[in-house]
Amino acid sequence: MRIFAISDLHLSINNPKPMDIFGPVWEGYIDKIISDWKEKVNEDDVVLLAGDFSWAMKLENTVQDFNILKNLPGKKVIIRGNHDYWWKSISAVRGILPKNFYAIQNDAIKFNNIIICGTRGWMVSERNAEVTEENKKIFSREVIRLELTLKEAQKLKQEGDKVICMMHYPPTNFARDDSGFTNLIEQYNVDCVVFGHIHGKKINTKFIKNGIPYYLTSCDIVGNKLIEII
Repeated sequence: MRIFAISDLHLSINNPKPMDIFGPVWEGYIDKIISDWKEKVNEDDVVLLAGDFSWAMKLENTVQDFNILKNLPGKKVIIRGNHDYWWKSISAVRGILPKNFYAIQNDAIKFNNIIICGTRGWMVSERNAEVTEENKKIFSREVIRLELTLKEAQKLKQEGDKVICMMHYPPTNFARDDSGFTNLIEQYNVDCVVFGHIHGKKINTKFIKNGIPYYLTSCDIVGNKLIEII
């Protein structure tokens, strides 16, 4: 079993929102992702989708977006992104998911010796940036949610297991400073982190912070190809 990741697909079958207005990397990007997926992924592999899956505003309007991927090989694990407005209650989300799709919210899931947990997260402020009280409030709430999912991962963990944490927002800033998120990630001995959200910047898709690998998987940043994590 191998673990792959890609994020920020921004699918929009029912509410067309062409992404190619953001640059040539978005031209035909879904076809490129699907082609790469079919070349790499086997049925017993897992693909992590770290948020911003669909532009839909209502849950029922995501069905056709999920249909694009439902027949592709592998198990698909998703978390909520900042643009997943359709994501309301987790029970409702799970109620419409196709076979082999799994949604994480304040919990964790295990495949063989791999445990996957995750949460949306929030913006980590850059150095000397002014932070509003509202952003502080949301950040604190998201730190709590991260710890909830990490605690659930620990309940599933046995000797030899590895823990992958998915977040939508980067858990650190561009200076890679420590944050409430990275502190928890280290405290709970996470083996690697997958995140998205960032677009259009020339930035490394992988870095190591305090011994833990972090993978940026926004599809435009990774050339519309799945990144192998494990």
